[in-house]
Amino acid sequence: MVFNISELGLTLLHQLTGLLLQPVIWALLFFVLLALYEAGIACSERLGVIRRLVARGDRDYLLSVGKRRIERADFITRIAPMLGLMGTLIPLGPGLAALGDGEIRILTTAMTVAFDTTVIGLLAGIAGFVLGRLRRRWYDAGLLELERQQTQAHAL
Repeated sequence: MVFNISELGLTLLHQLTGLLLQPVIWALLFFVLLALYEAGIACSERLGVIRRLVARGDRDYLLSVGKRRIERADFITRIAPMLGLMGTLIPLGPGLAALGDGEIRILTTAMTVAFDTTVIGLLAGIAGFVLGRLRRRWYDAGLLELERQQTQAHAL
């Protein structure tokens, strides 16, 4: 019996990759839910939270809150599409192998999973991008308003 180390390595790599599909799908679903949660927070920010932070008059606190919330949106923007790409590539290997064996049904399932994960990853990424851009604009406007108020208070 000949022991082929590269074949063993490829087998382990293939098995590890196959084990990643379920966690990737769960992570994608988590990011979609996180994007929805962040959209709810963004609505409350727009409807009054930022105004209350400006009225509080604490520039450092406003910066801290804004930075943290923008970073969460940026995190979604970057990670969700990467997970979508992983969810695309992982099932394609077994799907193409099934095609070589004439198993069109397995290939069809693999392609469906690949396309679904791509779309979900992009959807969450788009939501994160939009949230991040809106938040930057809103917090910048809040900072300008706070500075304007402080300038007027010092002028009096």
